[in-house]
Amino acid sequence: MKHKQYDVELRGIGEPARLINEMVHSKKKVAKLEKVDGGIWFQTDAKGIEYIRANRRKFNLKVHIVRLSDGTPISRLFHSWSVLLLCIIPFAASLFLWQVNVDAEHPEIAERIEQKLKKSDVVPMQLLRKLPDEGTIRSLLMTDEPDLSWVRFEKRGAILTIIPMHSPKTTEKIEKANKPSELAARTGGVITGFQLKSGERVARINQTVKQGDLLATGVLEQGDKVSVVGAEGSVFADYWLEYKFVLPKTIEYRAAGEKRMSLEWNLPWLKQSSDSQPFWKIVTWKEEQYDQVKTITLEEGMEKGFLVPLLKHKLLSETSYEKDIKDENILQVTFDNDKVTGTILFLINENIAMKRPISQGGDD
Repeated sequence: MKHKQYDVELRGIGEPARLINEMVHSKKKVAKLEKVDGGIWFQTDAKGIEYIRANRRKFNLKVHIVRLSDGTPISRLFHSWSVLLLCIIPFAASLFLWQVNVDAEHPEIAERIEQKLKKSDVVPMQLLRKLPDEGTIRSLLMTDEPDLSWVRFEKRGAILTIIPMHSPKTTEKIEKANKPSELAARTGGVITGFQLKSGERVARINQTVKQGDLLATGVLEQGDKVSVVGAEGSVFADYWLEYKFVLPKTIEYRAAGEKRMSLEWNLPWLKQSSDSQPFWKIVTWKEEQYDQVKTITLEEGMEKGFLVPLLKHKLLSETSYEKDIKDENILQVTFDNDKVTGTILFLINENIAMKRPISQGGDD
């Protein structure tokens, strides 16, 4: 156990040297003795402090005591072994791989992959700097496992999770009919996310791409071996769409009306039931909803409350692409006698990836 240390300053009209000599003769700790600005500074421990407090009046001295652990945060850090250990231990632990997980669909595949990882020294308590890179591990696993289409890696602290992805099971005819493809941008935008089933990213999140730019490749390089597996999945991006519209000033729309419930009795002895209806079904419930056709005249001030939601619904229903409208900006709206025209800027997020056949060098 480390004893507490103190800095002591002695001043006054007395004789500090006599007090220090008495402490030395009494085998009390005196260290780092120096004279500064007419005062004498030295270090001692708790027993020395007790001796000084008991004899300072005898030698007519003024005493100023500073406990070393009460100094600045930096001084406390370097005088506390426990704090140093708390810093050193996590740092040393972060240099090692503590856990390796294989998240596979089938236990036998996970077992085979674990055996290959052990042969490659991808095991717990291995230094991180000695681990093979992800490309080397992926190449090793995919070479020995032909059913794998890709291998993903997730690293959280000192835990490495390996996720083997299997190729979809398809018939031989479908494989011949569908040529491997890559994913290209159907339109320009700023990439916000990837949902790839196979292939490898080429673009990156927050990157601005143009129409036709390559987003994900289906050609994988594994050392000297090149595999054409094709790219599948979605790539989402934000882009601004300038939407011009022309609407009649008076429009009709259908609104859901009230629901009505009716009850019909079919009594078998009165021969009311049809041949297709079971005899035991005496009561039939019918629920009908009557929609109402309403008209509304568009006027100034209705842009945000009615016009923009109407155009959003119209825009989302015009295409089959999965999209989301994140924001809008009204550029211009004009109300005439019989129509409303204008332009609205919509910020759209949708899947912009389209399949593009991979060139096979004349195999088209």
